[in-house]
Amino acid sequence: MPRELPIGCTGSGATHIGTDPFDVPLRFRMVKESGAFDYFDRTPLPGELDLYKSCARDNDLPIRGGGFFYALGRDEPLLEWHLRVGAELGAIVHNVQIGTRDATGKPVTDQLVADAYMRAYDIGQKLGIDACFEVHVNMWSEHYGRIQRVAEKVEARGVPYNMTLDCSHVIFKIDNPEEQAVQDMRAGIDAGQLELDPRKPGHVCGIWIERNWIRHCHARAAAPGGPKNPWMSHPDGRPGRGIQYPFFRPEPGQWHAEWREENLEPWKMVMRQLMRHHATNPDSRLRQISTE
Repeated sequence: MPRELPIGCTGSGATHIGTDPFDVPLRFRMVKESGAFDYFDRTPLPGELDLYKSCARDNDLPIRGGGFFYALGRDEPLLEWHLRVGAELGAIVHNVQIGTRDATGKPVTDQLVADAYMRAYDIGQKLGIDACFEVHVNMWSEHYGRIQRVAEKVEARGVPYNMTLDCSHVIFKIDNPEEQAVQDMRAGIDAGQLELDPRKPGHVCGIWIERNWIRHCHARAAAPGGPKNPWMSHPDGRPGRGIQYPFFRPEPGQWHAEWREENLEPWKMVMRQLMRHHATNPDSRLRQISTE
């Protein structure tokens, strides 16, 4: 029997260009009128709760997810508020990004992340919403070896580990020594302890999938060694990190580098593995996929 797998769209993904004003009613309409999506994925800002409720009702488009980023030692009340708001909106997951450093600037340890997960898990269980810790750049999880360590600390306490898989953050680091150096992850790769490439056995995304940790997924295409984005710069002038790659051949002037369809294959391999796991494993814990 086919298994349900709702496909949604993030609020930031419902746009023609990234600089479009964030018009909430318009973005709900765009997602609904596309006819392609089952739900909307976005956490409202303070004061927007009633607006999101009305947009979801008027467009017959449920809000099944949201997310935000947090610094430990400062943002625990914000995370709890977001979980409560998400539950009130009907969301079943809340995507959690925990910064690499805490509010005082100190690096967060695996134990601190595991403790933060347990607090969020306990709150979410009372509300009927799952806190899903995401693999993401600029966060503790940018060293992909840490994810298994934290997950096993959580499981040792007798609760499941719920994570959000956005494999674009892994794929773009393949064949990318500069990016692999972040958090000294390159040492684990060179030692054979960490494999990023889904074309090789024992790759990290496959481990996370087979361990059944994926509760939520963000689908955003990326390519190995993703070309940096000269059209978008950080405040210090560095170009964008190249964590996206066009899914279709761009028209002239729409992309800043050579486009090759086969470069998407590693990303597609991970997504196929995830969906195959869900389709064939009756115990799959994946609940939905949000596109970006």
